[in-house]
Amino acid sequence: MTEPSLTRKTNCRLCNSKDLHSVLKLISTPPANEFVKKNEIDKKQDTYPLELFFCKNCTHVQLLDVVNPKKLFSNYVYVSGTSPVFRKHFYDYYLWACHFVNLNANSLVIDIGSNDGTLLKVFKDHHIKVLGVDPAIEIAKKATADGIETLPSFFDINLAKEIKSKYGLASIITANNVFAHADNLLEIIRGIKEILSDEGVFIFEVSYLVDVIQKTLFDTIYHEHLSYHNVTSLKKFFDKNDLILKHVERVDSHGGSLRCLVTNKKSSQKQNVSVNTLLKSENEFGISKLETFHKFEERIIAAKIAVNNFLNLVKKSGKNVAGFGAPAKATTLMYHFEFDSNLLDFIVDDSPLKQGLFSPGLHVPIVGSKALYEKKPDFVLILAWNFAASIIENHKNYLKQGGKFIIPLPKMEIIEL
Repeated sequence: MTEPSLTRKTNCRLCNSKDLHSVLKLISTPPANEFVKKNEIDKKQDTYPLELFFCKNCTHVQLLDVVNPKKLFSNYVYVSGTSPVFRKHFYDYYLWACHFVNLNANSLVIDIGSNDGTLLKVFKDHHIKVLGVDPAIEIAKKATADGIETLPSFFDINLAKEIKSKYGLASIITANNVFAHADNLLEIIRGIKEILSDEGVFIFEVSYLVDVIQKTLFDTIYHEHLSYHNVTSLKKFFDKNDLILKHVERVDSHGGSLRCLVTNKKSSQKQNVSVNTLLKSENEFGISKLETFHKFEERIIAAKIAVNNFLNLVKKSGKNVAGFGAPAKATTLMYHFEFDSNLLDFIVDDSPLKQGLFSPGLHVPIVGSKALYEKKPDFVLILAWNFAASIIENHKNYLKQGGKFIIPLPKMEIIEL
């Protein structure tokens, strides 16, 4: 039997409550990383709803429309190693993790959703045993060939038992951004409990709901990201599942993320004051109030009007506009703000896996950065706006030749010499 490409949940992913309220409805898009080849651009791609729901019982915010994960991840084209920003981020992450666990040559670090192994490589370079798990078959093969053993699979309790039998217990388990990607978080937690040592830690990073709202980061909402986490709902979730949220920290990645450290009940790891501090700040922010989400929607509308008014003037004056960066978030941004092939001549991206392809649904060509200097667009709209500083720094010569960068979010900026 063919698996459905879309299913619809009716209960909260964390607490199982059915007291769910729609708080934001964006324009439907194809899967955010469903790039196409030139011979496929005449074929219409399916689009799926992007609607956020708020759980009044536990405050968790989530998508209820679930695209089949095999469709999303089996032929994934995002790799973290192409970004110098993320390579540095993961090195700092390694140093941070070492404060909590005494690692040695016998320790095992497992990364769920390990992608190309960028994080695990840092641990391996420090003589720690590593194991990756990632369902993107080609990326997993490449990571293994590059020396980071990676199991090409989704993580669940059955795989956890196999890992435990073959590799033993883990001192550190990580899951960066993927803890927001999974529909059945309870299944992941069961697997983590199976392979986490008594003094081990589970560390994960996810986009932080407070940052999403405060900074109008609506473009981080796409089908891969099923959950938009906050400390209030996470603490309840881990308490209910016999794990303890011991430490939380706000970090800058993806425009604003939450780094969490979780242990089992046998751990001697001390409880950090950071959990209660963020619980208090979330309450003051109004994380449990529907009004907070209504104001969020109003800011999205205002941002769209501001950017589109400017771009319409640019196009009417006969100027050319290109895009920079084709991350997953660009699909949401392009659809909701109507940045199509009539506006963008091409999109520059540094990933060789994306160059030569066309953007999901809207089919704008993806090219290498030399196009900035050969085609000399008048304006470059930075779609990967969270990397704007490094993009601008790396392409000062584009500014010197008279070009201008546009940063669309959180507030529109024009960068020129």
